[in-house]
Amino acid sequence: MRLLLISNSTNPGEAYLDYPKPEIKNFLGDKKVTGLFFPYAGVTFSYEEYAEKVKIRFNEIGHDIRSVHEFKDPIKAVRDAEAIIVGGGNTFHLLKMIRDHGLIKPVREKVLSGTPYIGWSAGSNMACPTIKTTNDMPIVEPDSFNAFHLVDFQINPHYIDKNPDGHAGETREDRINEFLAANRDIKVIGLREGCIFRVEDRQMKLIGTKSARVFEYGKSPVEMTDENDFSAFI
Repeated sequence: MRLLLISNSTNPGEAYLDYPKPEIKNFLGDKKVTGLFFPYAGVTFSYEEYAEKVKIRFNEIGHDIRSVHEFKDPIKAVRDAEAIIVGGGNTFHLLKMIRDHGLIKPVREKVLSGTPYIGWSAGSNMACPTIKTTNDMPIVEPDSFNAFHLVDFQINPHYIDKNPDGHAGETREDRINEFLAANRDIKVIGLREGCIFRVEDRQMKLIGTKSARVFEYGKSPVEMTDENDFSAFI
């Protein structure tokens, strides 16, 4: 299994997909790969616009994409794909569309057979058992929160340690602790912006200059860096 799970698409002041672009190129290799792109997390713009935006960035590193919404038979498109690429946006909308098209099992089988998977933000959430640790509003209602379950832990992308000044609501840590109270056997990793998990077979490493925050029910959170081995979490 090969996964590239990216916290966010864009760092402040940078172009879209700029910071992860070298890692995507390295992950896919030198031979041109045409990935199957899932644009379903895009809500306020068209799938065509989203796909074109991603296509431009992938073309810059010698690769290409085609969007799943272009295919009459999306299940066959998954089975024929050279890579699976899932973009960010609203996680609930993404999951609903994937489930409505019957794509959970085909994608899971495809990736577990060795096809590379790249996801950012909502696309990283989709690699988890469920989407319950997303930061998004439930603007639509999927028939289940169950996702691709490619890894055995939950990611909280865009993880931040405290609220903005003047905001008195729950911190991200408060909300993760609520999740853990209701789901005591599942670990959660807060993946800060600018950070990526790369999974190769049964090995997982953190890429980025920031640490990741690991949450487990009944234990104090732990900070782990790119010097730690994350493989036990898969």
